Amino acid sequence: METAKKMEEFTNALEEVCIVPNPTGPTEAVSIDPDICVGCNACANICRTQTIMPNPEPGKPPVVVFPDECWYCACCVEACRTGALQMHLPINQRILFKRKETGEIFRLGQADGPEKTYFKEPYGWR
Repeated sequence: METAKKMEEFTNALEEVCIVPNPTGPTEAVSIDPDICVGCNACANICRTQTIMPNPEPGKPPVVVFPDECWYCACCVEACRTGALQMHLPINQRILFKRKETGEIFRLGQADGPEKTYFKEPYGWR
């Protein structure tokens, strides 16, 4: 009962607040696929930095409000039961490269690297 009361208070508070995404950096920390997301807000509830906030409209995907504040801990990705979230590491932490001409995904500096089928194409690279 305590949880229901807190949720009702939270929902009432959301009605009074306007949430506006704040894309300030060149990269996005996390993306949410609206076709897969069921709006359960598990990712928003577990986010340590409140980068992801619940959507004021029930059943809609959460809103990535402060992408530059993300710690890249991927708690939100792990909490998502539908797989709608995709973590996007900063450019300096990525180890994958993609050829413009062929679309081949590969890694540099590895003589016996895994075959390219080892890597799934990241969400958003289509």
